[in-house]
Amino acid sequence: MTLRIGVDTGGTFTDVCALDERTGRLHVRKVSSTPDDPGRAIVTGVSRLLDDLGGRGLGEVGYFAHGTTVGTNALLTHRGARTGLLTTAGFRDLLELGRGRRPSLYDLQADKPAPLVPRDLRLDVDERVRHDGRIEKAIDPAQVRALARRLREQRVEAVAVCLLYSFVHPEHERVVAGILAEELPGVHVSVSSAVLPEFREYERLSTVVINAYLGPVVSRYLARLRGTLAGLGLAATPYVTQSNGGIIPFEAAERMPSRMVLSGPSTGVVGAAEIARAAGYPDIITFDVGGTSSDVSLVRDGVPKIANGTEIDGRPVRAPMLDIHTVGAGGGSIAWIDAGGALKVGPGSAGADPGPACYGRGTEPTVTDANVVLRVLNPEHLLDGQMKIDAAAAARAVSTVADPLGMSVLDAAQGIVRVITANMARAIRVISVQRGYDPRDYALVPFGGAGPLHAVRLARELGMRTVLVPETPGAQCAAGLLMTDIRADFVRTRMTGLAGERAVADAFAELTEAAEAWLAEENVPAERRRLERWVEMRYAGQNYELPVQVPDGRVTAGTVAQLAKLFAAEHERLYGYSAHEEEVQIVTFRLRAIGEVARAELHRAPLGDADPAAAVRATRDVYLPESGGFTPCPVYDRARLEPGHRVEGPAVIEQMDTTTLLLPGDVATVDGLRNLVVAVGR
Repeated sequence: MTLRIGVDTGGTFTDVCALDERTGRLHVRKVSSTPDDPGRAIVTGVSRLLDDLGGRGLGEVGYFAHGTTVGTNALLTHRGARTGLLTTAGFRDLLELGRGRRPSLYDLQADKPAPLVPRDLRLDVDERVRHDGRIEKAIDPAQVRALARRLREQRVEAVAVCLLYSFVHPEHERVVAGILAEELPGVHVSVSSAVLPEFREYERLSTVVINAYLGPVVSRYLARLRGTLAGLGLAATPYVTQSNGGIIPFEAAERMPSRMVLSGPSTGVVGAAEIARAAGYPDIITFDVGGTSSDVSLVRDGVPKIANGTEIDGRPVRAPMLDIHTVGAGGGSIAWIDAGGALKVGPGSAGADPGPACYGRGTEPTVTDANVVLRVLNPEHLLDGQMKIDAAAAARAVSTVADPLGMSVLDAAQGIVRVITANMARAIRVISVQRGYDPRDYALVPFGGAGPLHAVRLARELGMRTVLVPETPGAQCAAGLLMTDIRADFVRTRMTGLAGERAVADAFAELTEAAEAWLAEENVPAERRRLERWVEMRYAGQNYELPVQVPDGRVTAGTVAQLAKLFAAEHERLYGYSAHEEEVQIVTFRLRAIGEVARAELHRAPLGDADPAAAVRATRDVYLPESGGFTPCPVYDRARLEPGHRVEGPAVIEQMDTTTLLLPGDVATVDGLRNLVVAVGR
């Protein structure tokens, strides 16, 4: 088995990457996504790529991993399962009440998201546990059984269970889960003590409801895809990406869909971090632009930043995940004019169907259409000729915003590019400037189908001096699947002061035991196992915590003292001060179990001649306001650029999966890993 395959499903395209371990070559195929059944595009893409490799079969595939947005899309479109909810008596309306704060303080018309569980399917369990785990009122199995039968009569497909203080005392939830399994066979059951054993009741409730709501949808999708691939000859265990950037087997993922909400974008960040670190750039900002959105993330010292939750469609989801910020700014983002007569772009998108006007079916102006009008994108075809482009349709679409604004089509197209660049810059400032990081200290790593197209303009907007474009940026998320490990996160809320090193040691001993059991279940050899420990700390009375990594080794009083110093330093960096006289608390303990897998190796080639003339395929007039209008630009074939080649802007570099634009003053060199390293002009 010599092939390793990674598949990423996006809103517009499905990307398939295959690494041939015999030759070390990476092969890429893009096919249009099939939103009605994403698995159909996956099978089509894999089959076509295998045909490209000489008719090889799935039986030769020793590794298969997949990044998916099925769960996220079901949540956004409200197409999850019919879900019931059991809560401690008096708490069934917490799902609608949420927090006391208003997310849109000055919007008097702001609507709260509709609850995923209607009120008639939210039932009270007459039990009560105190904050210290003491049982105030024991659970009544007969009552729970009666509630389960009511839900069965309502034909629910899933049930979420969230009892008060279950993260301290999970036994009541376990009793409920056992009864539900007996009374509701075949129904997906999610209990909060298994999904999220943390404090903060509303976030825990929201997360377990989302997990139940998505459970049947994700389970059916992964089970169907698993069966299809097995029927076509795949013998290897298929994996799916989690939000934390790691992979787990399909069957394990079916039980925890809430941990897959950032499944697709996370592997792009992992792959970009690996590539950039090997190229000598450990500090980067990743910039993933697809058809619908842009995802940005910050990587320091080669390690992606981690967050413990996000909000999707106004609903909090708590789960370990890469710190990725998303905005509705992609190649398919639609340009429009607001009530005040201003040009806007996004968040609405033409998606895969009908797609941008230049693809032949859409009629609304998109960012892709603007780039075709400006001739930055090839006005005749994309994907190395696989997709024909209708430049006239693109111009007609852009004219629908140009005419009302009294602008030429060219000026309107350039306006669309400026607006989308500003939107992207704002997203990067959220994960950098607003969190105490200066983007000028980082290299920009663009990927996705449209990332390299906008990268140098975005870098200039942010004052960044270096752009690193990977070899296969348009399929970076799929390629990243070949560079990631098996991961699982284990967490416990257990508040303790810094004087209690025994409590810290005991908490991590408990988590370590669970992690080692999971690694053994996944058949990870002992020499490939790695554990990373974190605590979340705060000053007593604070409402939010800061994550601090725990040094390796046995937990001692010295370890705890070191944690106090690390916390003070992080608090100083983020907030500008530390309060040494204040009491410090450890609130939550986290442990990440990593099973290292054989991954795609990066092959470094020697540098050759700097002259790229042999890679020029044409010259095209491109509209560049930086040069005063239409400018003759050499068009380079990325596949023919060799390590050592030096390309001066203005220029266009085309490849099957993306297009890279260089402005006047930019200089790109091809390094030994076949990355384009762009020194951004001023």
